[in-house]
Amino acid sequence: MESKTVSKWFWVWDFEKEEAWLNEMAANGWALDSVGFCKYRFVRCAPGEYTVRTEMHPFDESYIRFMEETGAEYVGRMMAWIYFRKKTDNGVFDLYSDIDSRISHLERIGRVLTAVGGANLLIGVINSAGVRTGLGWINLLCATFLMYSLGRIHGKKEALEKERELHE
Repeated sequence: MESKTVSKWFWVWDFEKEEAWLNEMAANGWALDSVGFCKYRFVRCAPGEYTVRTEMHPFDESYIRFMEETGAEYVGRMMAWIYFRKKTDNGVFDLYSDIDSRISHLERIGRVLTAVGGANLLIGVINSAGVRTGLGWINLLCATFLMYSLGRIHGKKEALEKERELHE
C-alpha cells in the first residue's frame, strides 16, 4: 500500500487549521494513518473517502470504544490530542454537536495551557531567584508562549459565546 510521511507544525490554537489540512489530504486521496510529533503518516485512499477529526481529550479507552461504535476509527494520539477518521459514506462526522460542546473543548484546552503555563512560570521564578539563574529564562519564555496560546484560545471561546448569544 502506498504511503507517505509529512512533517508539519501546527500551533495549539491552530487545531482547526490542522484538521482542515488533514481533511484536504483525505480529499486528495491520502488518509491519515498515524501521528507523531510534527509527523503525519498517510496511506493512499479514494479521494474524499475519509473525514478526520481531532480533539484534546484525556486518554480514555471507553471513549475510544464509544467513538468506534459510531463508525469512527481511532488513528492515534499525540500528547493530549486524539485523532479519528471516519468513512464519509457513513454520514456526517462531527465531534461537537453544538456551540456549547465547542466551548467546552476550548475550556479543556485552556485548562491544560493554564496548568502547564503556571508550572513553567513558577519553575522559572524559582530558578531565576535560586542558584541556577541561567536556566530560569527558558521556563519564563515557555510560560510567556503558553499564556499567549491561552489568549488565542480564549479569543476563540469569546467569539463562540457571542455567536451563542446571537442564536438565543
